[in-house]
Amino acid sequence: MPEERPLSIGQCASLACLLEATAPKPGNVHRGADFADVTFAHFATSAVVLGPPLEQAACGASIGACILQAVETIATHVASNTYLGTLLLLAPLAAAAGRGSVREQIGGVLAALSADDAECVYSAIRRAQPGGLGRVDEHDVSDAPPPSLLTAMAAAAERDLVARQYVTDFALVLDEATPSLVAELNKGRTL
Repeated sequence: MPEERPLSIGQCASLACLLEATAPKPGNVHRGADFADVTFAHFATSAVVLGPPLEQAACGASIGACILQAVETIATHVASNTYLGTLLLLAPLAAAAGRGSVREQIGGVLAALSADDAECVYSAIRRAQPGGLGRVDEHDVSDAPPPSLLTAMAAAAERDLVARQYVTDFALVLDEATPSLVAELNKGRTL
């Protein structure tokens, strides 16, 4: 019998994205519904190629650089933005998991974000070209990034759920979503 080895953090990220993409969601792409410009196959392909950059984040590489690398790699295979928001969430979580307990490490990971991380994340957002961004007066992604990615996230936190995670040490993810998911799994529900 082969030795059982746990999945790497990057593999877990890819698997999570694949599971999310297969789940039926009203008004969104899933295995039974495609859009004209983005399909389930695009999401599945993207889920596979984002694993290695997130593994690098888990091994201590720059979070911003890993997000940019993932967006650029996805763009070479898929013509649409598939996982920008997910990458913005998963990269700090992967980095924290690579250091130990996510809950214990996430604050330090976020506090260590640099001007280079801000530059890379701004570049990644521009590259992904997400719909519905609009324009804001302060820290707009079409402008030069601030010296800290956390500064930009704090400015966007009131209007953007992903940005809010950066300024609350991922409270919604760790204190609400994760316990809810674990409770459902413990009741016998499947992913």
